[in-house]
Amino acid sequence: MPLPLLDKAAKPLPIWLFAPGEWNNERRREAPAVLAWAEAQGFEGKPGQVLTIPDGQGRVTRVLAGLPAQPDPFSYAAIAAAVGSNTYHFASALKPEQAELAALGWALQDYRFSRYRKPPIKAAPRLVWPEHADKARVRALHDAIVLARDLINTPAGDLGPAELADAVAKVAKAHKAKLRIVQGEPLRKGYPLVHMVGRAAAAHRQPRLIDLTWGSAKAPKLTLVGKGVCFDSGGLDIKPASGMLLMKKDMGGAAIMLGLAQAIMARKLNVRLRLLIPAVENAISGDAFRPGDVTRSRKGLTVEIGNTDAEGRLILADALADADAEKPDLLLDAATLTGAARVAVGPDLPALFSPDDALAEALLKAGLNAADPLWRLPLHAPYRDYLDSKVADINNAGDTPFAGSITAALFLKEFVTETRAYAHLDTFGWSPRPRPGRPVGGEATGLRALFRFVEDRFGKR
Repeated sequence: MPLPLLDKAAKPLPIWLFAPGEWNNERRREAPAVLAWAEAQGFEGKPGQVLTIPDGQGRVTRVLAGLPAQPDPFSYAAIAAAVGSNTYHFASALKPEQAELAALGWALQDYRFSRYRKPPIKAAPRLVWPEHADKARVRALHDAIVLARDLINTPAGDLGPAELADAVAKVAKAHKAKLRIVQGEPLRKGYPLVHMVGRAAAAHRQPRLIDLTWGSAKAPKLTLVGKGVCFDSGGLDIKPASGMLLMKKDMGGAAIMLGLAQAIMARKLNVRLRLLIPAVENAISGDAFRPGDVTRSRKGLTVEIGNTDAEGRLILADALADADAEKPDLLLDAATLTGAARVAVGPDLPALFSPDDALAEALLKAGLNAADPLWRLPLHAPYRDYLDSKVADINNAGDTPFAGSITAALFLKEFVTETRAYAHLDTFGWSPRPRPGRPVGGEATGLRALFRFVEDRFGKR
């Protein structure tokens, strides 16, 4: 969709920005009428406050807005949400990174998921591109976020494994990437855990492994893995009705990684990119996998099923084993994996796990620099025995309620043994309450942090 951003405009209205405490100094220069208006409206320059200044005829002449000390894109989305459908420009000087955050946030305020109904028609406020903003970079990130949001928001009835593969194919075609789809008997033999989880739905929705590659074979190898459970009933360990309401978003990890891959290709970063998405529906039928079943994984480890609702880690295990065999320079996975992570860090912070301390620190730094923070949780090795099995090499769930996100990450780590630079993101992929630039619905949580890290580490071709 077109961005509400203009290269130029005849007479855009100025927006003046104030960091905490700056309004107290600026107010001395304002006319008494403006001060009286500000006082009447309760404007004190605090973060999130927006004030339009009218002339004698009630027409807006300028806008005052308070920002937090460390603004993120949604600080600027809040301004777009508060002003009328005019054209504006930022009169306050912005550094390049803040200019990009401002443009991105303004554009994201205009996001609507409109596949099934037309939202109320309201002209979006337009913004003249902030000076120093990298327009191509902003567009790449905006389009990546919109892609991820749209996929997550699409109901499972219209987005199964085949449709998810179609979405990847569309991105691959746009960027001249190679695409391989594995399903049927080759999937059963090559990715047995993916096949096992998805086989109950196979009569109507075949499980598959989606494999995209792009870039020079001589470039550093970057492999992305995203959990693509297009709907999760819980399997035979069925979820309650309330637990299924948001399960269309259980392919959020795949959507985020596809968006990230698209941004990487759009910006032509210097990587040999591989994207792996195991795509399944975890359904119930006579062919559903059962608690107590034991299956040999792609890596050769035997896995006992302690809970069929811990299916995401199973399909990721086979994809990670495939990725790990190539020994990439960097291996990242993202998944809407555990409710335990949400209890620990809430919906806005992806839980970060990595056995590589230097990598984890660099990812955390990239998240802060991108105003898209991550939060590291420990891969606490002594908890590995929670996953012990009496009949197999490992159990997918264990029998304890403790440390759910950590044990899930430890399970995945069992399938990554050759790659040092590996990190796992347990993300929510959903905005549970309406906020500027973030309507209720799918969210590309962590995408900007990962993109910033990849961009910093590998740069452009």
